Amino acid sequence: MCLIAIAWKTRPDLPLALIANRDEFHARPSAPAAFDPQHADVYGGRDLVQGGSWLLASSRRRLAAVTNVRAGAAPETTALSRGWLVRDFVRGNASAATFAHRLSEIAQDYGRFNLLVWDGDALWFASNHPRFDAAPVAPGLHAMSNGAFDAPWPKSTAATLTLADWLDTTAPSTSLASIDAVALEPLFAGLRDTRTAPDTALPDTGVGLALERRLSPAFIEDPRYGTRCSSVVLVDQDGVFLSERRFDAAGEAIDTSHQRLKTRTP
Repeated sequence: MCLIAIAWKTRPDLPLALIANRDEFHARPSAPAAFDPQHADVYGGRDLVQGGSWLLASSRRRLAAVTNVRAGAAPETTALSRGWLVRDFVRGNASAATFAHRLSEIAQDYGRFNLLVWDGDALWFASNHPRFDAAPVAPGLHAMSNGAFDAPWPKSTAATLTLADWLDTTAPSTSLASIDAVALEPLFAGLRDTRTAPDTALPDTGVGLALERRLSPAFIEDPRYGTRCSSVVLVDQDGVFLSERRFDAAGEAIDTSHQRLKTRTP
């Protein structure tokens, strides 16, 4: 993932809501959101190169999502894929706090990451750049992209507003079972924003102005590297709902899937 907006404990009926875009090279093989062949309770997309994921959820009320951290144009040389962090947390049993704290000893072995982990009760953030940091996420609206947590990048701010507006205008319900595709369209529309941010609002991540401009929209249209999928995750008292919309190299939507993971005890 390269853009995530989160609403944490802002509504009693939806303690966690998340929208996200995954930006990646179009040539990198990946599997669309589906159940893990080895773990029937785990659902999400899979990176077919390293075997990890950018976003996974479980019917055991676990969720994790990761972004990379942009820090200059030099390639990363670390051996471990940040996508393994997502996979290992959601497949495992450690609490969010325990998992985040344990990373302090091994975080620098992974590619630069921003990580969110949720264990059904607590939501934690962890990062290994510029140094290791881990903390519980405070209730409220937050955004995470390729810089510091809650950095006010234009696309992060816009995604947070998209999520906030949707939560304000969507009536509370007792269950996500009533959510339909039409209700999700404002979220997907916000994630489909291709507007380039003004130069005065761009971050400086060491990649040069031209690339900062190209990477500034929420949705990146580029035949080589761009937005591969958009995701919506909604959590209520009964389970987790995950919707994924996938795009081709031309930026055209090719498929949308919806999956409800009803809570089950471990």
